[in-house]
Amino acid sequence: MVSSNLLRGEKVRLTALTSRDVDIMARWWEDAYFLRHYATDPAVPRSAEQLSRRLDPASNNPDVYLFVIRPLGEDEPVGLVEFDGISWTNRTTWFSIGIGDAACRGRGFGTEASVLGLNFVFNELNLYRVTLSVFDYNLPAIAVYEKLGFVREGTYRQFIERDGRRYDMYLYGLLRPEWRGQ
Repeated sequence: MVSSNLLRGEKVRLTALTSRDVDIMARWWEDAYFLRHYATDPAVPRSAEQLSRRLDPASNNPDVYLFVIRPLGEDEPVGLVEFDGISWTNRTTWFSIGIGDAACRGRGFGTEASVLGLNFVFNELNLYRVTLSVFDYNLPAIAVYEKLGFVREGTYRQFIERDGRRYDMYLYGLLRPEWRGQ
């Protein structure tokens, strides 16, 4: 049966990025918590113009799928989901997610957006493997990934330094036969 709600769940929907979203996302790039959980880059604020330049290549790249997370019934974005580095020959991709709106963290939006995104890559793009990396201090994200069926496959020891302390980065993978479609 074909689903008519491919990118819509009970709490959130995944949509395209619009030009008005970038101003809101610039606020996320002022939040050190978001930045230190989302990427290895230094926690440096980015302007809307800088973010627009960073995100624009994704719109023209057939190996990148970028979605904005929006609560149902609202237009303002609360986060983003990205699948990039797609290797079509090998049917693999890298997954990243971030909830930029601090008030929306811990409300299940990230979990549901992950489920929608994973259903999309496994059922619409017909990919076989999804890979992600996560810092060892990001315990909420690790709990979600493991709940969704991701398996820890390795550790990049002392990969990142934050405030004079070294942290590991874990490598996780999820194969199509392991995906339960939540």
